[in-house]
Amino acid sequence: MRRQGAPGTLPPPPLEDGPVALEAPPPAAPARAPAAGLNPAEREAWERDGFFLREAVFGPQEVGALAAAAERVVARAAEGAPHGEAYAIDGNRYVEAAGSTVQYEHRPGTRTLRVVEPFHHLDPLFSELVDDPRIVEPMCDLVGSERVALFTDKLNLKRPREGSRFRWHQDSPYWNHVCGHVDRLPNVMLALDDASRANGCLRVIRGSHVDGLLPGCEGEGTLGPLFTHPDHVREEDQVPAEMPAGSLLFFSPHTIHGSEPNETGLPRRALVLTYQPAGHPMFKVPRVRDAGPRADRAR
Repeated sequence: MRRQGAPGTLPPPPLEDGPVALEAPPPAAPARAPAAGLNPAEREAWERDGFFLREAVFGPQEVGALAAAAERVVARAAEGAPHGEAYAIDGNRYVEAAGSTVQYEHRPGTRTLRVVEPFHHLDPLFSELVDDPRIVEPMCDLVGSERVALFTDKLNLKRPREGSRFRWHQDSPYWNHVCGHVDRLPNVMLALDDASRANGCLRVIRGSHVDGLLPGCEGEGTLGPLFTHPDHVREEDQVPAEMPAGSLLFFSPHTIHGSEPNETGLPRRALVLTYQPAGHPMFKVPRVRDAGPRADRAR
């Protein structure tokens, strides 16, 4: 069963030529600063849809600095990869290097990186980003706690004409076996480049979070159970998360999402940070990284 919106309200109608378009919820009156917690429209969107968008929260100079830091992280990870522990799962290549799990693109023989997780320890600018109030304050509202900690962080890379598709999935199945509070692990994606359908923007399934953890694709290799079974994916409810660089997309750990290949000559890079109640250790690192101006960052 799928939960409907509040009585007397309807979700935006679909576009005539395809999926509905993602729009930022209208601001409540009075308007709130980007660093503020959730406004009523965002809270309603979160509960009904499982996501909401804040456009262009970070300015062009900030985005430029973050993009440069992302490339430094890629360089450090690539430099450490030949000395790391390499392995393959279902034909996908990984290496443990520089304190991160590095995943390569799927093309045989490629040296192009696809994902680096975690990444914030590889550049001081990203360590500072973990504490940015424009991210931490709304995360406190979504986690339901006055203080939060980082759970995990991913640098996602869709390089021009090589960035590959990612199948429909929830994040919660990845974490359910190691975390007892998976319902309190909201994600935020910070776009480092303008995201469009052409360059493989993230796509989210509206309302897919309401049923919690969904069945995976059993019998399709080791990773199959982590991808959502097609019987539980309502593709007609997909929303392409097109957004300008510097925008923040907040989405539930139970929200089904995926992406298509990057078919353009432009990159589509994004940072994904996942938070949790303060005091809990990170996903891949056995220490606590509390977040915010008064956080104890080295427990």
